[in-house]
Amino acid sequence: MSKELVIDVTSSEINIALLEDKQLVELNKEKSNLQCAVGDIYVGKVRKIMPGLNAAFVNVGFERDAFLHYLDLGPQFQTLNKYLNTALNKKGKIPPLHKFKPERDIPKEGKIINILKPGQSILVQISKEPISTKGPRLASEISIPGRNLVLMPFSEKVSISQKIESGEEKNRLKTLLQSIKPRNYGIIVRTVAEGKRVAILDSELRSLIKKWETAFEQLDGITPPRQIISELNRTSAILRDVLNVTFNSIYVNDASLFREIKEYISTIAPEKEKIVKLYKGEIPIFEHLGVNKQIKSFFGKTVSFKNGAYLIIEHTEALHVIDVNSGNRAKSGKDQESNAFEVNLAAAVEIARQLRLRDMGGIIVIDFIDMQSLENKQSVYEKMKESMTTDRAKHNILPLSKFGLMQITRQRVRPEMNIETIEKCPTCKGTGEISPTILFADDLENHIRDIFQEYDPSKITIQVHPIVAAYMKKGTFSIRRKWSLKFRRRIKIVQLTSLNLLEYHILDKFGDEIIL
Repeated sequence: MSKELVIDVTSSEINIALLEDKQLVELNKEKSNLQCAVGDIYVGKVRKIMPGLNAAFVNVGFERDAFLHYLDLGPQFQTLNKYLNTALNKKGKIPPLHKFKPERDIPKEGKIINILKPGQSILVQISKEPISTKGPRLASEISIPGRNLVLMPFSEKVSISQKIESGEEKNRLKTLLQSIKPRNYGIIVRTVAEGKRVAILDSELRSLIKKWETAFEQLDGITPPRQIISELNRTSAILRDVLNVTFNSIYVNDASLFREIKEYISTIAPEKEKIVKLYKGEIPIFEHLGVNKQIKSFFGKTVSFKNGAYLIIEHTEALHVIDVNSGNRAKSGKDQESNAFEVNLAAAVEIARQLRLRDMGGIIVIDFIDMQSLENKQSVYEKMKESMTTDRAKHNILPLSKFGLMQITRQRVRPEMNIETIEKCPTCKGTGEISPTILFADDLENHIRDIFQEYDPSKITIQVHPIVAAYMKKGTFSIRRKWSLKFRRRIKIVQLTSLNLLEYHILDKFGDEIIL
């Protein structure tokens, strides 16, 4: 399987596309003005206790208070709370965590009203971003992730990723980490740590501990709410989690990020350094590599996948519903059972891809085409499980019910990726009426004149449909050349197949659209 990573960096956001065998399987968009990220650690203030929910609402500085359930406090909450109060009050120098005497664990079936009180300062970590009308979800069982390890302060456990299959390697890693970790620290060993040398793991463990201790050294005199440890931005977090030597190519259109990724690859696999490529083309990178076309194809309500079969995907507040339809295949010569079985197998593969692509979480209900054979139902269930083995999000899949429904729960920590694929006509603006086509060039020229008068850019790029681009560049004394001489500015024409016939966008030299 070929794997490619395509990274599109703009002034407002960073888009990361993961392709497997040239097919888009994951798309992540990170805006530069995000308020919070999963993994950020805050000193918050308890706003109110909800005994009926056995939970508390905590102010961490956002518009909506965050939600903290008793079960998310963690068994070592009293030790964490004592350590936090010591740091906030600065009663002498804070002792290193490995010398700190732990308190007794809180009971599993306890009541939050006996642990927290309004106005209390508390250390919390974002476990889910705000979704819909809900504020962030919090946990007080803190974890600090690295490339190979996850540090768990106030714990003593060493856990090994279940995806590491070798029992001998699991024992090696567990023995190794138990011998080098300080007291009062727990560790989760990630899958990528398989085969790593002790020097690499020890160095990462020390850097994670240093990150934790440095944050607590700066708590004296702060007023909650306050962020004390920031997770990497989503781009870096994604790269940390997905970058590995199995990639065939990594394309990026930003020089600084290109250098950062190349340096990282050289540390984990020097022989793979050449897979990182800096894209300098005039056409946007997603357009050039065909990612835009796949986004438009696969994010709609209806998704075709094989020989006329298609999915209908609906989203509600409570759950997601996916309906499998055979389409034109219903007219094939096969019997109904064989046809349904073949479509359902193909649908399972496409649905697994759609869950990753849209980052759909919560409850997903799939209505497969009815089958009578229990063996066929089991095969579809096994195919779904197999197709979701590459999904990094935690998930649980139930077998088909007697009504042909499959239920899946998938971890949701961020709002679902939702891209509107139906566009309003940019020419008529939805009115159904357009200005005369013969006046298009005059209207565009007037728009360019206004831009030069208002902003006075030294260079502009005009993105247009390929047919319009050909018309504007036709001949020795083309329209583009005539405008360049007239306005005494550099004017570049770039054709994009994703644009409608008379749609255009004007960009400055930095690639940002100029809007009057």
